[in-house]
Amino acid sequence: MSELYIRVAEDENEEPMEIPSEDDGTVLLSSVAAQFPGACGLRYRNPESQCMRGVRLVEGVLHAPESSWGNLVYVVNYPKESIYSSDNKRKMEEIDAASAVKVKRGFQKTSDLIVLGLPWKTTEQDLKDYFSTFGEVIMVQVKRDAKTGNSKGFGFVRFTDYETQTKVIAQRHMIDGRWCDCKLPNSKASPDEPMRSRKIFVGRCTEDMTTDDLRQYFMQYGEVTDVFIPKPFRAFAFVTFADDQVAQALCGEDLIIKGVSVHISNAEPKHNNIHQLFHNFPGGVASLAAMFGRSQYPFPSSHV
Repeated sequence: MSELYIRVAEDENEEPMEIPSEDDGTVLLSSVAAQFPGACGLRYRNPESQCMRGVRLVEGVLHAPESSWGNLVYVVNYPKESIYSSDNKRKMEEIDAASAVKVKRGFQKTSDLIVLGLPWKTTEQDLKDYFSTFGEVIMVQVKRDAKTGNSKGFGFVRFTDYETQTKVIAQRHMIDGRWCDCKLPNSKASPDEPMRSRKIFVGRCTEDMTTDDLRQYFMQYGEVTDVFIPKPFRAFAFVTFADDQVAQALCGEDLIIKGVSVHISNAEPKHNNIHQLFHNFPGGVASLAAMFGRSQYPFPSSHV
């Protein structure tokens, strides 16, 4: 009896290889595995239904469908977790390549970016749809009030690629009809000073700026809980936000309020500079103490 060969390939579109059958017309799985390491079976496309069908495997022996192998091309089956399949090989190569890039760019990991000035109507899906035009988005979040569920006017976004993050930070964004800023949040205050990180110092204020003016302006960035303008007027003010990340993200910015450029900085001086602040403050320590007389702006008496 002449030896019979069946045509086998890893994929239907690939060039097949001929595998020898046994004298009884069966094919040993070991014969297939010798050419396709890791193979666990065969399948073929039924000419009538055009569906894939599996070849019967009994104790390592493959049996011809309907008693004849015919002129079909049989496709190799691999275990789903097999490292030998072509798909998994490609996936492993992609993972290895991604790992290499990650090692190469270990110092260029992406971070959560804060998005300031969001319209109240903007949803997380709106945010994702907009930022997906720049690159793959890992995460989006719109911060909402725990009781009402209303937006707080800011959110967060994170990208897969560092290059995308850099591009997004470098420009302003028109989201739902409003200009928004996207930036890296500044570092938070220490856990024992939670209120410090929520409060900003607004410098270069003019006398015609009222608490309502400042409240209305800064509400575009997030929920404002307090605005304080010292009396007598001293050309600065304090604004407190409900969320510390909004306050910290604004620090270092120059903003235009009522046609005047104001500078935003941390409301609390660094401990190593506080004595110099007291010494240089107009009116001295007594004047500064009077300004901090309000309970929500406690005067740091330990430094006096």
